[in-house]
Amino acid sequence: MAATTSFTPAVSTPAPLSSSPPCKAFSKTLGFKLGSSPSYSTSLKPLISRAPANGRTSLSVRMVSLPSVLPTTSLDFETSVFKKEKIALAGHDEHMVRGGRDLFHLLPDAFKGIKQIGVIGWGSQGPAQVQNLRDSLAEAKSDIVVKIGLRKGSRSVAEARAAGFTEENGTLGDIWETIAGSDLVLLLISDSAQADNYEKVFSHMKPNSMLGLSNGFLLGHLQSPGLNFPETSDVDGRAKDVALGWSVALGILLGSVHGVVESLFRRYTENGMTEDLAYKNTVECITGIISKNISAKGMLAVYNSLSELGKMNLRLHIVPHFIIVWTSCMSVMKMLLVGVRFAVLCWPGNDFMARPKGDLGPLYPFTAGVFVALMMAQVLRRRGHSYSDLINESLIESVDSLNPFMHARGVSFMVDNCSTTARLGSRKWTPRFDYIITQQALVAVDMGASVNQDLISNFLSDPAHGAIEVCAQLRPTVDISVPPDADFVRPELRQSSS
Repeated sequence: MAATTSFTPAVSTPAPLSSSPPCKAFSKTLGFKLGSSPSYSTSLKPLISRAPANGRTSLSVRMVSLPSVLPTTSLDFETSVFKKEKIALAGHDEHMVRGGRDLFHLLPDAFKGIKQIGVIGWGSQGPAQVQNLRDSLAEAKSDIVVKIGLRKGSRSVAEARAAGFTEENGTLGDIWETIAGSDLVLLLISDSAQADNYEKVFSHMKPNSMLGLSNGFLLGHLQSPGLNFPETSDVDGRAKDVALGWSVALGILLGSVHGVVESLFRRYTENGMTEDLAYKNTVECITGIISKNISAKGMLAVYNSLSELGKMNLRLHIVPHFIIVWTSCMSVMKMLLVGVRFAVLCWPGNDFMARPKGDLGPLYPFTAGVFVALMMAQVLRRRGHSYSDLINESLIESVDSLNPFMHARGVSFMVDNCSTTARLGSRKWTPRFDYIITQQALVAVDMGASVNQDLISNFLSDPAHGAIEVCAQLRPTVDISVPPDADFVRPELRQSSS
């Protein structure tokens, strides 16, 4: 069971979609996801459906660019079940519900009127979400049924049965049967599958049921051509409490640093560093001591832990160049699309990863500067989003979610144990990041190109650092653990401890 601090959920009141039954749609997110704006509005203005010239929808066969992100208008929400708290992040007030097992007894009230929760999909998120929900509701002595919906013949059926979900006890079934019988549908299938099947999903949902999304992809996908979710009046106004209840019962994060370690690993080895040492100074450095410091104390802790020479190099060369390059790179990364395979050099065997227990790896200044610049470039692109959004998306997902996986088992494990969308997206965007770093940032550093030193002063004084410290105080007391045979790891990636 997992409990997490839940920031403001995204709750939407959708507009009509022809020939679809009414349902309530909301997105439970612990941080901003591309396409989920306006995340904190309690209602969305109705969007007019526009049909293409050929009279047919093309949503299911193409990926779309996301709409521009608008400034948030409100970071407040109302809940009749949970106690909300106000926190100040860099001078901006936000509201949250502080998670914990002591809130489990409130789950029946949050899910009032819901008799069955249908979790659609398995993959990387399903196992954790469905078991957390089931166990949390059981502790709350709720009779709500948590049921998994999978494709007939899916290889995940055996895993679901092994976790205690079976056809016999009514907790495992076909996708469409599960959707049709659920009062709350948690759609955890890949982004591309959502794009291909959203109309069928809507048509199978029963009247007044609710749709839960773990990110905002589908909202952005629908809004781009002027569509939206099926009409709902949310007559009881309870979508927010349901979203908060979902957040209290679980917590999942995602991110990637693949391109950074590839380019730096190659740079270090080309300049004479052994592969073993280069791996330690890239992967182990980022996923070990850097991630630990950022997670507990923030980015300035990494800077302050460097030697005076390391600080000088970071101020003069590394951070200014890389903030510019990262910002440029991210401006074209509107979304993660299905990708291509990318041959990588630093996907090591077990010999590279042998280290004493508790060893956090070296603090290599150049690597630290590149990684900190990446994190800061995202924070500097705030563009109206709340600080909790940006901190979750830029820092927490990286240092508290995927980096522990890479630290435990290497780069390939981190990439290949993600969701389908993230895994393919990583393979697509890693070459892009790699090229940007190698051909632009590293060249500029080596040539000693002049930079705007205001960038480093802005970095050191940015109010985001104070917001990061506040969020760090809310982190769980237990770190992510990745044992060799972890049951949340895809079976084909599980390893022996030898």
